[in-house]
Amino acid sequence: MTQVIAATGGSDAPIDLHALAASAGIAAEYVIPYGRDVAKIDLRALESSQHVSGGGASSPHYVVVTAITPTPFGEGKTTTAIGLAQGLTRLGQQAVLTLRQSAMGPTFGIKGGAGGSGGARILPAERMNLHLTGDFHAITAAHNLLSAMIDNHLHHGNELDIDERTITWPRVLDVNDRALRHIVTGLGAKIDGVTRQASFDITPASELMVIMSLATDLADLRRRLGRIVIGRSRGGEWISAEDLKAAGAMCAVLRDALEPNLLRTGEGTPVLVHTGPFGNIATGCSSVIADRVAAAGARDGGYILTEAGFGSDMGLERFVDLKCAVSGMHPSIAVVVVTIRALKAHSGRYRLVSGKDLPEEMLQENVGDVRDGAANLLKHLQIVRGFGITPVVAVNVFPTDHDAEIEEVTRIAGDAGARVAVCHPVTRGGKGCLDLAGAVVEACQEAGEPASSRPAYEPQDDLRTKISKLADLYGADGVDYTPAASRLLEAYEQAGFGHLPVIVAKTPLSLSAEPGRKGVPTGWRLPVREVRLAAGAGYVYAICGSLSTMPGLPSRPAAERIDVDLDTGQIVGLR
Repeated sequence: MTQVIAATGGSDAPIDLHALAASAGIAAEYVIPYGRDVAKIDLRALESSQHVSGGGASSPHYVVVTAITPTPFGEGKTTTAIGLAQGLTRLGQQAVLTLRQSAMGPTFGIKGGAGGSGGARILPAERMNLHLTGDFHAITAAHNLLSAMIDNHLHHGNELDIDERTITWPRVLDVNDRALRHIVTGLGAKIDGVTRQASFDITPASELMVIMSLATDLADLRRRLGRIVIGRSRGGEWISAEDLKAAGAMCAVLRDALEPNLLRTGEGTPVLVHTGPFGNIATGCSSVIADRVAAAGARDGGYILTEAGFGSDMGLERFVDLKCAVSGMHPSIAVVVVTIRALKAHSGRYRLVSGKDLPEEMLQENVGDVRDGAANLLKHLQIVRGFGITPVVAVNVFPTDHDAEIEEVTRIAGDAGARVAVCHPVTRGGKGCLDLAGAVVEACQEAGEPASSRPAYEPQDDLRTKISKLADLYGADGVDYTPAASRLLEAYEQAGFGHLPVIVAKTPLSLSAEPGRKGVPTGWRLPVREVRLAAGAGYVYAICGSLSTMPGLPSRPAAERIDVDLDTGQIVGLR
């Protein structure tokens, strides 16, 4: 039976990092302690890998956690993933969870931390939600180094003849700060640089974050950094980080950040936390390297669990079409998280506002609203199966849910041919996820060895065809492009970028491009306002509707509640 390592005392409780690593199959020689409760894992651990695909009776099972279309509050994918990992451990299975690192911007903003809650949380919580081992700071520094070298090149004669109007490389900061969305740099005297319009993004929106999440080793990281495109010359040539001689120094800054971080759940199950790309303009998944390290140490029949951001239309699609295409790992099972409140929201009868309480009437028992909103769940089951993956529905229960409502969603999911389990990760931890763990074990055993996942489009499809196929997956009647988007798509094709995957950056709160359209919208078209190139990460993204890559703080930011207990030195107020 897999050892459950005690971790009940909080973030300052003693932890044997080598024993924790051993429970994930990671040898002590690869464990690099960062303090007394966190470690990095040496990339040499990848050399011991015996498994590449996951699944089947004799290799580790690879399971991804996704969801239906979420409300602004989220439906608890992370807490469900943590609870499931703990539940599997309680069943005597070896389980390793891989997750994204929390960004400090949302931690201090409206969302709070992303390390779970209650009985399903990551420890140490304050390190998970703040600096951890400094990976985000390294990414911020490397990104801004390239920004500085661009402006330095302009200042010292512009040998590459960069057209400053085409520069698309911003600066980044891991703070929600709306005042930095549009700025002017180089103000002052001539010695202070070239004056130009610029911007800041939040660090998780950096292309470097996606590059780090998709890189397979240090050499791959170096190649991807060199391929970053920052703009064009006045003659129309694409200008790269390699052209600016910046990629080598960026790689030096990022070297140690390429190693995943080892933490644990509140019940002592090992967790590899690494990278944190945005789910709207990027993959929304943790790193390929973390999954491969987990696979390297997994025993035959063990479980590698990971999470994909937002619903299956966004996070799972990118997980399959980008992450799995790079990693070579393919899941048999997708856990689809559903909540009663999300189903009620998809009835279209309620208006939910981020940062405000749920409407009181939404907390009353209403089986009809659950039934009406279930069309969204059925659509997501269709999407999951379209990728060749078996769905298992996890009903994440809240204290305000009613038995009749839970029974109704269980019936609907079962009638749709899916295994379904009710779980209570926050209130009961791993014990509250034993039924879900059992359903996952049964589904994995029945699924057997997975074939490669079926992508939403083929690599040889042109960019417009890829976008069209994704629009069809969402249920759109077609795609409309602005003239500027059409011109850039043509330019990307002519420059040889047409083979790249595509990400559609749209609202996660609807299958459509409009957040207010709930359920399964019909009679709509996908509006592509802008397209951008992420050549280093290796994809093109189409922006639909308004999109901010630098969030602002709410009227009552979470930062107001965070402080340090001066008697104990403990950080308080994190959530």
